[in-house]
Amino acid sequence: MKNRLLNFFILCCCVHLSSYAMVSPTYVDSIVMRDGKKIAVDIYIPDGGSGAVYSTVLIQTPYNRQAYRLSGLPLYGSNLSSCPYAYVIADWRGFFGSMAANVNGYDRGKDGYDLVEWIATRSWSNGKIGTWGPSALGKIQFQTAKTQPPHLVCCIPLVASPQFEYREYYPGGVYRTEYVEQLDALGFGLSLVVDPYPTYDLAWQYFIEPSGWYPDSIEVPMFMIGGWYDHGTIPILAMHQALRTSAAVAVRNQQYLMMGPWAHGGFGPVQVGSAQQGELYYYEALGWSDSLARLFFAFYLNGTDSSWYTSVPHVQYFQMGTNVWNAAESWPTADVTPYRLYLHSGGNLNPYVPQSIGDINVLSYDSKDPSPTIGGATLRPDLDQGPYDQAPIVESRSDVLKFSTVVLTQDVVMKGKAVVHLFVSCDRKDTDYAIRLTDVYPDGRSMLLADGIRRLRFRDGYSAADTASAVPGSVYEIVIELADVANTFLTGHSIRVDVSSSNYPRYDCNLNNGLAMYTAGDSLIATSNIYLNPTFASYVELPLVDFVGGMDEGVNEISHLQLVPNPASDEVVVYFNSESNNRMLRVLNNNGACVFEHNLRKGEKSLKIDTNSWPSGMYYLHDGEQSIKFIITH
Repeated sequence: MKNRLLNFFILCCCVHLSSYAMVSPTYVDSIVMRDGKKIAVDIYIPDGGSGAVYSTVLIQTPYNRQAYRLSGLPLYGSNLSSCPYAYVIADWRGFFGSMAANVNGYDRGKDGYDLVEWIATRSWSNGKIGTWGPSALGKIQFQTAKTQPPHLVCCIPLVASPQFEYREYYPGGVYRTEYVEQLDALGFGLSLVVDPYPTYDLAWQYFIEPSGWYPDSIEVPMFMIGGWYDHGTIPILAMHQALRTSAAVAVRNQQYLMMGPWAHGGFGPVQVGSAQQGELYYYEALGWSDSLARLFFAFYLNGTDSSWYTSVPHVQYFQMGTNVWNAAESWPTADVTPYRLYLHSGGNLNPYVPQSIGDINVLSYDSKDPSPTIGGATLRPDLDQGPYDQAPIVESRSDVLKFSTVVLTQDVVMKGKAVVHLFVSCDRKDTDYAIRLTDVYPDGRSMLLADGIRRLRFRDGYSAADTASAVPGSVYEIVIELADVANTFLTGHSIRVDVSSSNYPRYDCNLNNGLAMYTAGDSLIATSNIYLNPTFASYVELPLVDFVGGMDEGVNEISHLQLVPNPASDEVVVYFNSESNNRMLRVLNNNGACVFEHNLRKGEKSLKIDTNSWPSGMYYLHDGEQSIKFIITH
């Protein structure tokens, strides 16, 4: 009963009870499925007079169809007389009014097929059916489309994709604690499926994952709507890309994607399409998901507005920071280049490879007192969703390392995945490394953009064969991939990377003992070294657009180096205004790779460098203490 009440509460919030008034179904029915079981439905038909026929929006929900009687119809509210569509809202088999229809392991896509074709036979139906719904209501749209019912015309899945992937439940090899707990609380019983398989082995590779990957079976246009703060960003983007290349040829060019500044929603004020997201407000995105959904249905279901097909791009995405909508043909966009920002002792984050040989930062982690989850891509109702300030609670603790750029002197535009490369050693056989990427505001707020994690034993892969205990003192490279995001770090802001060994309860706490995961055992304190030197240079790779600097304030105050000309073409001359004292001079390109080095001899006053063969672009001259930026143009 507790779980059912929670389901009802979540759906009521999801469809914005405060926005709509009550609406009554035209009639209630039980539809017989192919196996003889009955699915309960509420049917809403506009009063268009005798003989009127309508296109229909089908919604299939595990959260009680009757909730819509209180909240109103999605996209159109409670004014049924002005609604251009009939609505059929069905309870999933095994849930609420369809509880008696439960059959373990039944393919819900077959129910979707049967419901679509039943609607097409009704006297009030014109034979055109579209589907709509978020989360679980979105996933079942893919399952229905896979069965290819003849009268299904189009689909609008929100914050949903059909995949059932290892990385969804074990990102970086780490169990998503609160996510699975909440799915279990909602009655899906996912822990029974995922808990027995903590490594990426045959069950995932040949049975579980293939069941959710079928872009080549989709034969209808889809308008996928996702959010940068949602927990399903990566699979949503992957599925849209696959549909553009693998869906039925006739509809490959009719696959659309909208990515807004939204979290998953489900409770409280944070919803897809709402202005408030965590502690931030995005008024420029308010209502866009509903507006575009209505336009999509108008074109595909009613043929009343051709502007969708003529003017709506395949990809629309919201660039946070500048808070504008952009258009693209695909994601990731073609205008990004990966740039490295290196982690330095003292908490600096900049484009220069560290030069001090022995620099490390020490990270301590006690699983009995983990770094807490504050906002982000969460699902459990007792946790906050979306962008929250990490400074007061997370960054004030002693178990996190902060690395920040200087205050930016120009906007830095990011589009895509941040990937962190840490060089680490640990005094235990296993531990985790958790990353939070934040946008630091001028007032000191450190607003979360994305996070990720990686388990040390899975540094070489996620199968059982890949798993290896760490040897204390040995240095390993750990690669941590964060979810995609589109954000502009504005002038006056800073970019920050937080490094810890936990983010709980978003991710499971590693006991650090190296034993079998998720079983009892001693909880040990782990101490890690994060390496920040030329041999083991930890860095974050960001996909940036036209990055030309803006991170040099406090770094470019050169007192003993001068470089002319700048910009340069075929050569530059470096002048040394003080004793060189056998210092190493290096030139790095914009990716952080060394393209030139020279050991300055004592008394050396100048050096000519041939740059004729270097590609045009930004370069950085530094001697281990001070740096200067210059440009090569040919």
